[in-house]
Amino acid sequence: MHNIEEFIRQPRIAYFSMEIGIKSDIPTYSGGLGVLAGDTIRSAADLELPVVGVTILTKKGYFRQEIDEEGNQIELPDEWDPSEYMTLLPQRISVFIEEREVLVGAWLYVVESITGGRVPILFLDTDFEENHEQDRGITHFLYGGDPEYRLKQEIVLGIGGVRMLDRVGFEIKKYHMNEGHSSFLTLELLKRYKRDIEEVWDEKLVWDADRVRSLCVFTTHTPVEAGHDRFSYDLVKKVLCDIVPIEVLKEFAGEDMLNMTLLALNLSDYVNGVAKMHREVSKNMFPGYEIHAITNGIHTYTWTHPQFRALFDRYLPGWANEPEIFVRVGKIPDEEIWATHMAAKKELIDFINETLQAGFSYEMLTIGFARRATAYKRADLLFSDIQRLLSIGEGKLQLVYAGKAHPKDTPGKELIKRIHQIARDLKGRINIVYLKNYNMDLALKIIAGVDIWLNTPQKPYEASGTSGMKAAQNGVINFSVLDGWWIEGHIEGYTGWSIGGEPGEPSDPQKEAEDLYRKLEQIIIPLYYENREKWIKIMKNSIGMIAYYFNSHRMMRRYVTEAYIR
Repeated sequence: MHNIEEFIRQPRIAYFSMEIGIKSDIPTYSGGLGVLAGDTIRSAADLELPVVGVTILTKKGYFRQEIDEEGNQIELPDEWDPSEYMTLLPQRISVFIEEREVLVGAWLYVVESITGGRVPILFLDTDFEENHEQDRGITHFLYGGDPEYRLKQEIVLGIGGVRMLDRVGFEIKKYHMNEGHSSFLTLELLKRYKRDIEEVWDEKLVWDADRVRSLCVFTTHTPVEAGHDRFSYDLVKKVLCDIVPIEVLKEFAGEDMLNMTLLALNLSDYVNGVAKMHREVSKNMFPGYEIHAITNGIHTYTWTHPQFRALFDRYLPGWANEPEIFVRVGKIPDEEIWATHMAAKKELIDFINETLQAGFSYEMLTIGFARRATAYKRADLLFSDIQRLLSIGEGKLQLVYAGKAHPKDTPGKELIKRIHQIARDLKGRINIVYLKNYNMDLALKIIAGVDIWLNTPQKPYEASGTSGMKAAQNGVINFSVLDGWWIEGHIEGYTGWSIGGEPGEPSDPQKEAEDLYRKLEQIIIPLYYENREKWIKIMKNSIGMIAYYFNSHRMMRRYVTEAYIR
């Protein structure tokens, strides 16, 4: 086990995220945001950057997903034992919630790189005997409960996180908020840098907001107005105690409700969206703020299938820590790219057939769609016209779905149920499976094992998206609506195919469905079955033109130069 002392010898960047995805056995993530946070930490370790992660220890996980015979999602606790993976630090701090003192501890997990770099993560925990029973459960479930539960978690993360870093002995140069959940950290900093009132004439200067701004970086991920955490001030007055006066809070977080994104925007010196289009969407949502763009990336080694790792090792040594080397993918013989892809595909097909007795074929064109099950992702766009799909794909297509719906997302659950029903109706004509309990391990299996990665979000709600980057990393071709990162990665017919209108055009479901069917029928299916040479060329373009750039090493280098050392 590691000693925390080795990590407090130099100043660090504190990276705060409500969820951080380390691996499937540590279920402290729900989806893309947490997996991105994990990739961020992994790249920081590879690049030997002085970073410390801060997150919540969700001891009962997000949830373990079961799907019954009717397609209903069933949520079960995903309990795990942190002592098997982490070290409980002796330090304790306290926060006040509903006038009660709540003790907070931290578990230390260290991400280690083969480069020798190491990044500590502090997982904050309130499950101690000294705490009131309801307070022990604050860090049990990721995104569980009601707004009051969420507010309590965000107090522990933001305020408790800053206090824990101080207590352990870290010197922090910058505080990076990955989404607005942690923006209460700005209040703790405001309180810390409050000036002595005798030193100033103007009472407004008591709160040294400029000093706080100089320490804070904020990455916003949400292009949907309703997706930004808001809390009524009545609830805030009940739960949040003795940080800053409510009038000061309203000045930075909004007059009518406490808006966590607004709080972060007003108290950060550097703000960025997660793709170029997302920057423009964010500017429209929050006019008057300077918002930059650092497009997301994925951790190259983590999201490369073992079969492709071995192939890249032979032909592109150094690829894992220098993804730019992928521009030389032309060195790899076509037949070896194809054989490696088929090995990954066989692994997926065998898993599907052994798990579900689905009768999937190794040779048939296989489309994958796996991500959070929620309405704007439109997992069922492909089924807009079932008869049209049958006329195009019967005997030629098989489909793999996976993804969890938030327990309170009824439309998302209905999507899962609808796909499950369609799979039953089309069995034997177009085989469809919905794989349960989507996690990081299953994600890599699907992402590397399909032939086409389908993405059909309603524009402009895909802030970035990273699953398509992971697919390209393994030579899987993207077929996607032009939103998020795909606007930047797409070259029609070279790196994949688009669906529907141009970037910035509003979504038109009928037009998009028609374009999806047309390209499947006239371009994609004929190309797969009749022109293997050109298909492999696009696979190689996906690696050489996408994987070389859309990685978290490039992302982190930009954060360092543009956000951290300003």
